[in-house]
Amino acid sequence: MKIVIINYGVGNIQSIKFAIERLGFEAVLSNDWKEIKAADRVIFPGVGEASFAMEMLIDSGLDVLIPTLKQPVLGICLGMQLMCNKSEEGNTTGLGIFDVDAIKFTPKVKVPQMGWNQIYNLKSLLFKGINENEYMYLVHSFYVPNCLEAIATTNYEVEYASALQKNNFYGTQFHPEKSGDVGEQILGNFLKLKD
Repeated sequence: MKIVIINYGVGNIQSIKFAIERLGFEAVLSNDWKEIKAADRVIFPGVGEASFAMEMLIDSGLDVLIPTLKQPVLGICLGMQLMCNKSEEGNTTGLGIFDVDAIKFTPKVKVPQMGWNQIYNLKSLLFKGINENEYMYLVHSFYVPNCLEAIATTNYEVEYASALQKNNFYGTQFHPEKSGDVGEQILGNFLKLKD
């Protein structure tokens, strides 16, 4: 199986690569169109500021490529938010894969939300064998409201979508690569998804 982690200048890509290796697979870091299109699985990471990350995608043309991919694609954290229509962070236009916007938590809560929180209302084969209310690791100041494409929910100030799915596109607000055995099981489930 060919797994490509999109390398576009933002994201903690090494920790994702190591998590995949612990599952017995190898992953390639790449921003090459041909390599990404030929992959069996694509992981779209992201850490940092939305408008800067989007600029990096545009500079490499990946903003055009990613929405056209046909194999299973997993966006993680900022990667998931960039797959939405828009983010309030830097007033950024996203890839428009998920029909929802990322918005900022209010000053009523500590921002960023950092640490462990529960996921529930689990839907999709991404969560096969995962129990409701498992704890996952999150670091984010913006969130995606609950919507039709939500496949997991978390509560921090409000209930929000901590995972999304539309067709072959998946997104997790949490970091599966930093969430211990349960997170790695979710990554493993992603790698086993049928095309």
